[in-house]
Amino acid sequence: MAPSSPPQTPPSAVVIVLLLLFSTALLCESRLSLDYYSKTCPSFTKIMQDTITNKQITSPTTAAGTLRLFFHDCLPNGCDGSILISSTAFNKAERDADINLSLPGDPFDLIVRAKTALELACPNTVSCSDILAVATRDLVTMLGGPYYNVYLGRKDSRVSSASSLEGKLPKPTMSMSQLINLFSSSGFTVQEMVALSGAHTIGFSHCKEFSSNISNDTHYNPRFAQALKQACSGFPNNPTLSVFNDIMTPNKFDNLYYQNLPKGLGLLESDHGLYGDPRTKPFVELYARDQNKFFQDFAKAMQKLSVYGIKTGRRGEIRHRCDAVN
Repeated sequence: MAPSSPPQTPPSAVVIVLLLLFSTALLCESRLSLDYYSKTCPSFTKIMQDTITNKQITSPTTAAGTLRLFFHDCLPNGCDGSILISSTAFNKAERDADINLSLPGDPFDLIVRAKTALELACPNTVSCSDILAVATRDLVTMLGGPYYNVYLGRKDSRVSSASSLEGKLPKPTMSMSQLINLFSSSGFTVQEMVALSGAHTIGFSHCKEFSSNISNDTHYNPRFAQALKQACSGFPNNPTLSVFNDIMTPNKFDNLYYQNLPKGLGLLESDHGLYGDPRTKPFVELYARDQNKFFQDFAKAMQKLSVYGIKTGRRGEIRHRCDAVN
């Protein structure tokens, strides 16, 4: 009797097994964790803390600039470090879009310093998008703001295009309905938008972003309006002129931004809109009287934003340099 042939595995079963193995591999690659670099880069936390502290001490405006840079990276297309890529002769990158030209240089320098130190310690391991997310959280905390968990394991985008930002970032002149729709399109509620707007408790805005409204906007406190006119009188010849977003405690992360709005001390048209619109006013009043609630909601919204639209696994890369794709 001829020996019997071994049973054949049905082709469909092989396909299912391969798909399961592939899916499992992708799941393992894409899983974020708080200790993502604990084995591959044990010095990650210390290097980040040292670099951030040294930069903030040397340049105190770094914190506000980094927070703004983080927003401009994450909100349009996800937290993927695409804002860090430089333009080339063949491509105008996000950082050179008109809305990003006012981003200060200090946060870019901070990311470069951190990436350089991390590449020496752990080559080709830590993503630029993870560096930006952690730097933002640590700097907010340094200025007295809330601590929140940052999950790690993002990959960096391979592309960056200025044209991809159109209509995806808030502008000071937008109506409240436009702002609400913009945040809603990225999955954020009205309350989360108001909480994230509390980032204006630190940093500054250039005179060109609000000077045309000073005489026409009745929401300004009259004495404040007069002071703004004087501070910005030379801005047509000096476009770098700017004013603190929170004139009371500009270098402290607190809830005074919200307390300023009912007093007519908001700087931007969108700031006045938050207090003037019935959809957002209750949250302004809530955060004005309860800093702990503001901190709690800001931390939750920032943690949500930090994982918005992220790239993991094979959908991104670990850049060797943060300003250029590999």
